[in-house]
Amino acid sequence: MATDTLGFIHEFVPAQSSDAPTLLLLHGTGGSEADLVPLGQALAPGAALLSPRGKVSENGMPRFFRRLAEGVFDMEDLKLRTHELAEFVAAAAQSYGFDVARVIAVGYSNGANIAASVMLLRPGVLSGAALFHPMVPLVPEPLPDLSGTSVFIGAGRFDPMVPQAETERLAALLKECGAGVTVQWQPGGHQLSQPEVAAAAAWLTSQLTGNSYAH
Repeated sequence: MATDTLGFIHEFVPAQSSDAPTLLLLHGTGGSEADLVPLGQALAPGAALLSPRGKVSENGMPRFFRRLAEGVFDMEDLKLRTHELAEFVAAAAQSYGFDVARVIAVGYSNGANIAASVMLLRPGVLSGAALFHPMVPLVPEPLPDLSGTSVFIGAGRFDPMVPQAETERLAALLKECGAGVTVQWQPGGHQLSQPEVAAAAAWLTSQLTGNSYAH
């Protein structure tokens, strides 16, 4: 059930085991805190789920930060909202008792963009991210050190909102910062597809069993 505490309307689903990670679920434009809960459950059964609702309204549709036009972001608002979201994650970890060092973002579209922004502006808040149809949110100076951070990018070759070159630019930027990046292309557009969800689930399983998450 959604609750309006810690600065965001959000849902929290506790983990089913003490060694499970926490997925930070970040919806797309017009979504809600409930939208990606089934996706989170599919990607990592038993993980804790933290799903906030974006606080910016665009014609009544929730978003995580303002944009001036499609693909043109309000940079000052993006930076403000990025830090606000990072502080929410820290507050939620304290409130709900999950390990703040084991938070993986799962974002779609606008949610994927702010997840990428959190990695770039607040390195260390996220230990990894599955980004579905993201864009480059910003290019910070200096670039952060994202060594040890793993990122999955799901993209559509015929996405009318995110050209292939934009996906490739984000992957290159994250790699330049030292992140490990996996890009999964699918032949569709901007919608979330089952093949990329399956690929993200396999990627996440490998992360949880093959690195520091394993106990």
